[in-house]
Amino acid sequence: MNNPKTLWRPDETFIEQSNMMRFMKTANQRHHLSLSNYSQLWQWSVDHIADFWGLFWEFADIVASKPYKNVVSDPLKMPGAKWFTGAELNFAENLLRYRDERTALIFQGEGQSRQSCSYSQLYDEVSRMAQALKAAGVTTGDRVAGFMPNMPQAIIAMLAAVSLGAIWSSSSPDFGIKGVLDRFGQIGPKVLFTADGYYYNGKTFNSLERVGGILRQLPMVEKVVVVGYTTAEPALGKVPNAVSWESFVAPYAPAEIDFVQVPAEHPLYVMYSSGTTGKPKCMVQSHAGILTNQLKEHLLHCDLRRDDVLFYFTTCGWMMWNWMVCGLGVGATLVLYDGSPFYPGPEVLWKLAEQVGMTIFGTSARYISALDEAGYRPGSDCNLEKLRMVCSTGSPLSVSGFEYAYRKIKADMQLASISGGTDLNGCFALGTPFLPVHAGELQGPGLGLNVQAFNDAGEPVLDETGELVCTAAFPSMPVYFWNDPDGERYRKAYFTKYPGVWTHGDFISINSRTRGITIYGRSDATLNPGGVRIGTADIYTALETLEEVADSVVVGQKWNDDVRVVLFVTLAKGLDLDEALVKKIKTTIRDACSPRHVPAKVIQVQEIPYTINMKKVELAVRNVIHGDPVTNRDALANPNCLEQYEGLAELDQ
Repeated sequence: MNNPKTLWRPDETFIEQSNMMRFMKTANQRHHLSLSNYSQLWQWSVDHIADFWGLFWEFADIVASKPYKNVVSDPLKMPGAKWFTGAELNFAENLLRYRDERTALIFQGEGQSRQSCSYSQLYDEVSRMAQALKAAGVTTGDRVAGFMPNMPQAIIAMLAAVSLGAIWSSSSPDFGIKGVLDRFGQIGPKVLFTADGYYYNGKTFNSLERVGGILRQLPMVEKVVVVGYTTAEPALGKVPNAVSWESFVAPYAPAEIDFVQVPAEHPLYVMYSSGTTGKPKCMVQSHAGILTNQLKEHLLHCDLRRDDVLFYFTTCGWMMWNWMVCGLGVGATLVLYDGSPFYPGPEVLWKLAEQVGMTIFGTSARYISALDEAGYRPGSDCNLEKLRMVCSTGSPLSVSGFEYAYRKIKADMQLASISGGTDLNGCFALGTPFLPVHAGELQGPGLGLNVQAFNDAGEPVLDETGELVCTAAFPSMPVYFWNDPDGERYRKAYFTKYPGVWTHGDFISINSRTRGITIYGRSDATLNPGGVRIGTADIYTALETLEEVADSVVVGQKWNDDVRVVLFVTLAKGLDLDEALVKKIKTTIRDACSPRHVPAKVIQVQEIPYTINMKKVELAVRNVIHGDPVTNRDALANPNCLEQYEGLAELDQ
């Protein structure tokens, strides 16, 4: 654990020219410090939270019509700390500070011609849409929702709504009707943006029929604005209160945007929990909180600049869409892709990276694993000379995933495995230009976030597994949950295990030597055989060395007043599970992990369940094998596969 392999190390020039170095020098000068490395900078940022965030506000040149009177009321009060009190600003104004001819957005839809727009054009389109929304009656505090592909119109609609002080919330069009209603039905949007359809894996999907079904149960929606994406003129007859995008903005010419100035903690986004164990939680996040935290991650941790070309493979239903969009506040070029990352082949995103000169390529750990399984070598197939960083999130990236990236993508780049969540619309642990990359580890905790691993006694530990906690407040915490007037759901979500401490629900360890962080999976999915807690990620990492195992999911089954480990596997094409392979799987896990990790049962299945955002769904499998309901199957990409886990005779013996 203490001596992971070093895969990349920044040189002195890289460190010296980074935004983080510039920020550290500013902190040293302003506060009479002598900080010289990341560990010292992070420690100062969590020991002096108000000083850190106040200095970053200035460093990021936050645009505000009224300054804050106080950075934070009480950083140890969770929940309840108040951020940037007295300030008035607008998130959209900060993202539209540039109005020049540099490229703001590049959009590539699957199988479609590429489009782009400049910062000047983006401002003008947001202006027209803001005028149209205002004329439609949208005002401060109204909810505006997007059921949209990852396309420029989604960003334009969000910025226009937010410029008016309205609250934005979005979902991707591959969500089922129930999944959308479980989200938008709770917040009651006044306006809904959608497209007529989308493309995925060589097929065209019609969204308007689904939108009609959604609207029948959302009577509060007064206007539906439809983008013609898969057809030139969408048939709107069966969609109540529908108007085409072009018709909606036609009466309005570009003009100066009147950005409504709102208090720092005014709602910006409503984000949703995954909803795999019940109706999704609606997390309300603020203008100043999201702006400062996401700009911190872009400017300092990703070293983002105007010359960068930033890409993240995401949908509008994943927080990485919101995270990526904030890159506009730095003036970078954002690359949007909508479609399958493997159609017509595994090269599709890397060819795009070559053609547009991506400098930062963001994706999921599952995608990197799938590239490896496919035997694809992006670095050999494409010219990636401009690529300097790959970000990976969504689930823990295994050691073999790290090694694949440096062998087959690019040796001279920074691989930033990042981890946080929708709850904070950002990262608890991520990359830094100051530190080397070690296989299997996230480089370090985020600046301004006092991240620790707590044992069951609530004590911070190093080189041991524990709960990921944050012991002090941070700006992008939800200001509240929707329809939670007494704050009880909010408190129960994060603050019951260790009162006054944010408990995130991840199982981690912090390396005392490197200070790198290893994620072992969700703590609510942690296995507990014989009372010993073990993380599922260890088992997945071990199985990646076996060519016979294509994918897997591991859960704990209640058995004889204890818990036993049950492993479900999908196998390489043409293989069936036999005693020899079961023995090989168990031996591999024992050798790589420990005897406690060895599954009591190994069972072959045809498919592993994932959320729409490609996160493995251990809890749903655990519920099914215990006969408990899976209450929100619409959150899954492949819910029908759960049937193969029901009533298995092997689990009765």
